[in-house]
Amino acid sequence: MQNRYTQEYAVLPSVCDSGACLGIPDTFALFMDLAAIHAEELAFDTPRLMKRGLFWLTVRTRVRFLRRPKLADRVTLATWPEQPGKLRADRDYTITQNGGLLVAGKTEWTILEMDSGRLHPMTGIFPSGFTFYPDSVWAEPFTRMKDEPLDEFARYKVRSTDIDLGGHMNNAAYLRALAGLFADRDWQGMSIRELEIAFRAPCYEGDTLVWQKREDGGVLSLRAALPDGKTIVLARILHE
Repeated sequence: MQNRYTQEYAVLPSVCDSGACLGIPDTFALFMDLAAIHAEELAFDTPRLMKRGLFWLTVRTRVRFLRRPKLADRVTLATWPEQPGKLRADRDYTITQNGGLLVAGKTEWTILEMDSGRLHPMTGIFPSGFTFYPDSVWAEPFTRMKDEPLDEFARYKVRSTDIDLGGHMNNAAYLRALAGLFADRDWQGMSIRELEIAFRAPCYEGDTLVWQKREDGGVLSLRAALPDGKTIVLARILHE
């Protein structure tokens, strides 16, 4: 039972962008997959939770890019859960190369009771006697992003390929959709240093997401809502 899961990883073409670097949406997806592997080792992966009427839910994720690994780079991936609170917990991630930090991330997650829709206490989720890895990628809290209408710039219809086993849009699919709303030269030209996303409500195949944005001196605020105004996600990009 590892309190910190590590994996050697080769950056392949399928996860690279036009700059031959690990793509930003692919980084979020990679971290999600790492968490799933580690959760399976700790016996609270999604299939086991669903048998108990529970579902593992990501609340928000922040990823910082010091230097994105390049095509064919061999790197070390790591993830570990922090000591949980009553209803929520954080999980940390790193990508390193030869001991140097390239990318760091943190996710806040919770457990949902499928029948009632209530949050389930973290008590009993981790194995008995589990010792938490003491490190944290950073100490500061997640950003409190303001939920307010911004300027609409695009619409996106949720596709069948965006849907996960929970029946709603996969967390990583929001980032793939977002990146695809920009011309490649504009997405690459931002030189993104940090991307944070908060998930407010689920959406489903056939739904239309109204994407809105506001630029303020290197901070791009984003909001995706349904046409009736219901907020689905909030996001914040720090860029050059």
